[in-house]
Amino acid sequence: MSDRWNHYIGGTFREPAGGAYLRERNPRTRGFSYEIARGSSEDVRLAVEAARAAYPAWRALRPIARGRVLSAMAAAIRSNLDDLAESESLETGKTAVQAKAEIEVAAQYFEFYASVINLPGGEVIDLGDKYHSYTRREPLGVVGVILPWNGPLNQAARGIAPALGAGNAVVSKPSEFTSVSLLKLARLAVEQCGLPAGLLNVVTGNGPETGEAIVSHPEIRKVAFTGSLRAGREIGRIAAERVIPVTLELGGKSPNVVFADADLDAAALGALRAFISNAGQICSSGTRCLVEASIHDVFVDKLATALDKVSIGRQEPGSIGPMSTEAQFDKVQSYYGIARGEGLVAVRGGALPDAPELKEGWFVLPTIYANVPNSSRLAREEIFGPILSVIPFSDEADAIRIANDTEYGLVAGLWTRDLARAHRVAGQIEAGQVFVNEYFAGGVETPFGGYKQSGIGREKGIEALHHYSQVKSVTIAL
Repeated sequence: MSDRWNHYIGGTFREPAGGAYLRERNPRTRGFSYEIARGSSEDVRLAVEAARAAYPAWRALRPIARGRVLSAMAAAIRSNLDDLAESESLETGKTAVQAKAEIEVAAQYFEFYASVINLPGGEVIDLGDKYHSYTRREPLGVVGVILPWNGPLNQAARGIAPALGAGNAVVSKPSEFTSVSLLKLARLAVEQCGLPAGLLNVVTGNGPETGEAIVSHPEIRKVAFTGSLRAGREIGRIAAERVIPVTLELGGKSPNVVFADADLDAAALGALRAFISNAGQICSSGTRCLVEASIHDVFVDKLATALDKVSIGRQEPGSIGPMSTEAQFDKVQSYYGIARGEGLVAVRGGALPDAPELKEGWFVLPTIYANVPNSSRLAREEIFGPILSVIPFSDEADAIRIANDTEYGLVAGLWTRDLARAHRVAGQIEAGQVFVNEYFAGGVETPFGGYKQSGIGREKGIEALHHYSQVKSVTIAL
């Protein structure tokens, strides 16, 4: 165990009120990596108090002045990239290359919101000559940002950058499995970037203690949460009782639809990336690959051949890392058994790796199952691991029906050379984001969020600034 980290509250590190700590583990070795403070309602109270004190002056700044601070935070992330990536690699098991790529996107979030901070303005409403009526957008106040473990700093920036940009103060809780990179950023923001102390507070700990305390605190005016459907429902329930807005990004079982007229080689590589990136630990992974029946067997062969070239556990681009938590490691293994019980045979994978050097970590084999019915548990449940269900369909209408036959609706992929079909099918798929001929296309500029059980609200893009602000109308009798 190399280090102990306390909460970051009011511009300084503070020991937990209860004096307790949690241990993080390195997914590659199962050894301990860091100790983090175990937060409580008292720690959250202190963080909210610090945020409330800092908020009025931050809100009063011209947006362009707030933007300068966000730009400085982007620069600080890039200048400390190696250090931040080292922490994330220890906590998540990602390769250094992958960690750096994700943290670069975190810098882009701060860069983007610094540049568009003035765009969501108000409008003048015509009520005739006797009135002057207009709207303005105002910050909410203190907002809570509760984060998952699969993309620590990347997803922190996705919520914190627009929240600060809109003029709010933030109390954030990273996952108890991956806390240190955000603690480091909070310190950099205050010590090097000019962010006033108290505007970004980080309270570490687990969900039932720290997370619930944030959602329940009477001075928290909005909560943004990324994580499981179960936890999201509980947060939504508390938020509904308090009558506060939420942004919930809760996962998916995303369809990746391949038509027979597609570039099959490109589609196979895209479908592979869609389900093995970050070892499948991405809410928008394309884990249901819907393939036109006439090319099903050919396409599965292309997928299998492409997967054979992918390494596991190496510190090289494209190599698959471990599951980031022991619980996720156990969960993925359970689905190998579920598949066998359903009579499904793995084309590749379906077991733990044999290599002795991978036995110490939480490594699993990326797995492809072919001819999977959409009624299968593998096709319906979010596994959050590198397991792909290849599902045949007969025609366009059948593809749309199967794609929408899920409780989720986060993203979808389409592969076709027919752009008329691409527009037509994209318009009928029930998902918040659709990628055509490149899975994970887009960037920090494109709104992201789900339909159905995949969530409420939108992150990313200018749209997020609207979700971290509220509209006021003003009407003056002349």
